[in-house]
Amino acid sequence: MCGATEGGLSLDGVNVAKEAVIQGQVTRAGEPVGSAYVRLLDGSGEFTAEVPTSATGHFRFFAGDGEWTLRTLAPKADPVDRKVRAQVGEVAEVAIAV
Repeated sequence: MCGATEGGLSLDGVNVAKEAVIQGQVTRAGEPVGSAYVRLLDGSGEFTAEVPTSATGHFRFFAGDGEWTLRTLAPKADPVDRKVRAQVGEVAEVAIAV
């Protein structure tokens, strides 16, 4: 994970023109959740990848073009699913509250 910067994760070293980036932050009551996991599910709901959130609640995936689902698993919270569209050349920023 890259270090957190104001407004989200730094994109230094990421060639956004050649990547489809899905990233964001997991929060609870406005505070970052550093002990969560975010799963990336494809259009059919199949598991593709999983990352832990950073201490600041941030996560990032590099995905192919298309519709994806982010499934967030955090202690003392029900799973949260969020649909997102990824497209090469764009950064999809997703805020997830648990």
